[in-house]
Amino acid sequence: MNNIPIWEKMNITIEEAAEYSNIGINKLQSMLKEPGCPFVLYVGKGKKLVKRKEFEKYIAKTLEI
Repeated sequence: MNNIPIWEKMNITIEEAAEYSNIGINKLQSMLKEPGCPFVLYVGKGKKLVKRKEFEKYIAKTLEI
């Protein structure tokens, strides 16, 4: 199985996003639940992924989380 680096993935798991951004998993989960979250991707009914590029843009323009 090939391990693709996080910065090359289009979508990442919540755990990968937490590791990548140094933001806690619980905080990320609450951010993904917010209406209109620009970086959430729903896969089926229960799985959520983080759109990495949109997440990076959101973090770059946000002063406080």
